[in-house]
Amino acid sequence: MTMTKPAAAPAATTPDGPPATGTGATGTATEDGTGSAPGTRHARRFGLPVATALVMGNIIGGGIFLLPASVAPFGTVSLVAFGILTLGALSLALVFGRLAERHPRTGGPYVYAREAFGDFAGFLAAWSYWITAWVSNAALAVASVGYLAVLFPGLDGHRWSMCLAALAVQWLPALANLAGTRYVGAVQVVATVLKFVPLLLVAVGGLFFFEPDRLGPFTAGEGGSALGAVSASAAILLFSYLGVESAAVSAGEVRDPRRNVGRATVLGTLGAAVVYLLGTLAVFGLVPHERLVESTAPFSDAVDAMTGGTWGGTLVAGAAVVSILGALNGWTLLSAQTPYAAARDGLFPQVFARKRRGVPVVGVVVTVVLASALTVYNYTAGPAGVFETLVLVTTFTATVPYLLATAAQIHFLLSGQRDRVDRGRLVRDGVLAAAASGFSLWLVAGSGYAAVYQGVLFLFAGILGYAAMSARRRRPAGEEAPTA
Repeated sequence: MTMTKPAAAPAATTPDGPPATGTGATGTATEDGTGSAPGTRHARRFGLPVATALVMGNIIGGGIFLLPASVAPFGTVSLVAFGILTLGALSLALVFGRLAERHPRTGGPYVYAREAFGDFAGFLAAWSYWITAWVSNAALAVASVGYLAVLFPGLDGHRWSMCLAALAVQWLPALANLAGTRYVGAVQVVATVLKFVPLLLVAVGGLFFFEPDRLGPFTAGEGGSALGAVSASAAILLFSYLGVESAAVSAGEVRDPRRNVGRATVLGTLGAAVVYLLGTLAVFGLVPHERLVESTAPFSDAVDAMTGGTWGGTLVAGAAVVSILGALNGWTLLSAQTPYAAARDGLFPQVFARKRRGVPVVGVVVTVVLASALTVYNYTAGPAGVFETLVLVTTFTATVPYLLATAAQIHFLLSGQRDRVDRGRLVRDGVLAAAASGFSLWLVAGSGYAAVYQGVLFLFAGILGYAAMSARRRRPAGEEAPTA
């Protein structure tokens, strides 16, 4: 089988800057990421622990604190949906790990799509992933306000005070990113450790107080089948695993990425899955089903049931804020890395390719400004505005780079390129790629017709920008743009 060669790749680039032309005093970072990292004391490559924390922190944001109540109306069959989704997420994680071994560059799905299918596919992956990142950042910040209101009751009911709080939650992680990758990693590890304390308290300690009688029915929907309940609950749970690509997107900042990206992706996904499944199961067995369905703070109710007190709400609220800050810290970095990688290849404006202290500064600033504008719009439009629709769109836009990445893996496996395919792993890699593709398509179906419709409009808007960038790249040297 032959393969059409994509557009010529740019000159060999370092993970942190322009084409590498020599060895400087600070060392050279090679294309595969095996060299030493250039930069200052503020720029430092992530090891396996930090890369794993990045994956876990981005997968487990603030959603876990509401998930048990969200899926309770479907019954305990939702745990089956969780198990199926976990298998799909792990297959996707393994595919990203295999792709990262061949292409350990910053950008993740963007890099894989462009390498397999050319510039246009790469741009679609980068564009859709960027939309997902900054819209999700705004959603996380707005969600954090509800927990902040528990810690600071004065916020509740004051629209602009809540808006300012949401903006502060966005800008604090952005400032940590602007300080350098050294501080991004430190914040990520601390936030991940702190948020797991109360989560593990419920996920592990709660099993000792588990009451099977509180689980409720297997399928709670009236007249619905178990298969229908699995699909319905899965549609809610799908967003839970967005972030499995975190280490792959930041491969240029990971030490020994050929080895560590795959390991961090799998370990991070497994860790998040264990916390998700045990936490949800424990809450189901601690809070009576009829009460859980109506709960707005299920983990708080679970801690209250364990201790017999009322202090659980404050504890869980604090954990939720820490969890969201940690997720925003990681997502802010990821939201800047993909346009950075695309800008180095001429598919995004070159201003996105500038780095300081190991961080794409312009990408961070533009992302947080867009997320802040969306946050202000949300509070201006009120709870019934279009913000919730935009959040649903992120489920669809995230699947575009997922599908392109898994399609790239299938392309490499079937293309007969010996330098890209491990013959001993061909069957296993093929099965994983097929499972990851199915998982990605399930994500699209679960996002709903309206989200797909809106998401396609977002993608088409980006195509206009790609047309301008592509025309500029292909214009002969010295030729000026036509004037009216």
